[in-house]
Amino acid sequence: MRFSNHPFWLVGFRPFFTLACLAGMLLPLAWALIFSGAIAAPVASFTSVQWHAHEMFFGFGWAVLGGFLLTSTKNWVNIRGYHGPALMLLAAAWIIERIGMSFGGSWPKALFLLSNNLFLGSIVAMLLWTLIRHRDKDSYRDNAFFLIMLPGFLLAKYLMLEGGEFTAGYSMAMALFRLAFLVMLERTLTGFMKAAFQAQILRHPALDMAIKLLGLMLVVEFALPRPLTAAVSLLLATLLAIRFFYWKPQLAFKRLDIGVMYIGYLCIVAQLLIEALGHVMTFVWIGSVSVHLFTFGAMGLVIPGMIVRISKGHTGRKVIFDGGDKLVLVIMLVALVARIIVPQFAPAAYLGWIHLSATCWFVAFGILAWRYIPILLQSRIDGREH
Repeated sequence: MRFSNHPFWLVGFRPFFTLACLAGMLLPLAWALIFSGAIAAPVASFTSVQWHAHEMFFGFGWAVLGGFLLTSTKNWVNIRGYHGPALMLLAAAWIIERIGMSFGGSWPKALFLLSNNLFLGSIVAMLLWTLIRHRDKDSYRDNAFFLIMLPGFLLAKYLMLEGGEFTAGYSMAMALFRLAFLVMLERTLTGFMKAAFQAQILRHPALDMAIKLLGLMLVVEFALPRPLTAAVSLLLATLLAIRFFYWKPQLAFKRLDIGVMYIGYLCIVAQLLIEALGHVMTFVWIGSVSVHLFTFGAMGLVIPGMIVRISKGHTGRKVIFDGGDKLVLVIMLVALVARIIVPQFAPAAYLGWIHLSATCWFVAFGILAWRYIPILLQSRIDGREH
């Protein structure tokens, strides 16, 4: 068997969920050690905070989003999808970017910029090519949002590191990920609730579209007047909250694997409310509560379940959350509480809470890596190729 024909390279979620597990283990832990002064920050033209934000969004976040979109887009338009050498090049570019972000401070500027943009530029171009070329066969018409979102990530990345507008860049990156999560939650929870409880949840086209359009507006939050940003954030939070109560949470919370997705949804609502109120009032929070409500609440709770579901379902296994899978979700809930809630009541131990939450990520994604990387390296068990 040629190396490029190995099962690992048959479909995008296999290499990129592997990289996501490794990134989820190591990147938060590295930041906790940098924040506490235990290890030195990367020597670079950007700050350690820029490094941390960039690596969590464009290292960890894009390993997950890339794996998901490489897998989903081929299903949306019913084609074979990228595999073999194409995935190998993308994975190599992702690894090169991590090396450059950590050790590229002394590299020539042109070399660093190449290392820093090769992965995202390539995968965005490939995904856009798939969605645009096969648009007539696309089963989701609202994938037009991805045609806007994907190039937007390139601008957000530039602003974060090179454009001198870090705050604008990270708010744009968070808004883009938030919009992607809103699209994915809307689609997946409909099916999950029907499969688990034979329950229909509210899907009102006008409401769903309004939510996505408001989310899209917030991508350019940095260019909007503060009162308008506050109004849009508040309106989006309100619409999401109204829809939440029509999505039968009383049923969802009966199952941990679906319940954590609803908690992630609520964290998006809370994050939007804090953003809205922060534009008109002054709050004193311990830590960057707004951004971490999204990264720990939405990303931290939804992504592990996504990795479990896709890794099992797309390798021919039954999608059942066993004890080990549930343990991962519980650990990530502990991380959310340790990073967001407890510091507000015990701020003196803030550094300890950061270390505890980072340790939770290390353990949870370590368990995922130990359990699922061997599966990602194997052929499907149902005899299908991919």
